[in-house]
Amino acid sequence: QVQLVESGGGLVQPGGSLRLSCAASRTISMYVMGWYRQAPGKQRELVARISSSGSTTYADSVKGRFAISRDNAKNTVYLQMNSLKPEDTAVYYCSYGYTASMIMDWGQGTQVTVSS
Repeated sequence: QVQLVESGGGLVQPGGSLRLSCAASRTISMYVMGWYRQAPGKQRELVARISSSGSTTYADSVKGRFAISRDNAKNTVYLQMNSLKPEDTAVYYCSYGYTASMIMDWGQGTQVTVSS
């Protein structure tokens, strides 16, 4: 079992940037790591994921604005979010799994609010 702890959320103005971090309790090099988000009244949705080999996938709504990366030596995954929009407001969750479709667990989430 891997425990995940997200950090880096907060309040930012439209057009601003944030970097989220997901710190894992042990090695993550063999896992697919993902960032998901859930806005009030909506289903949780994929934002980005990164495979064990470093291949990335992004939701259409964040392509060109967000970037996912991983540092296996630090057991940490990052989500760099630029050009933030009010519609990016949500709780952001980190996940891990052996495959993209087999999520094994989630972190507790970190709130991102984009507002002027």
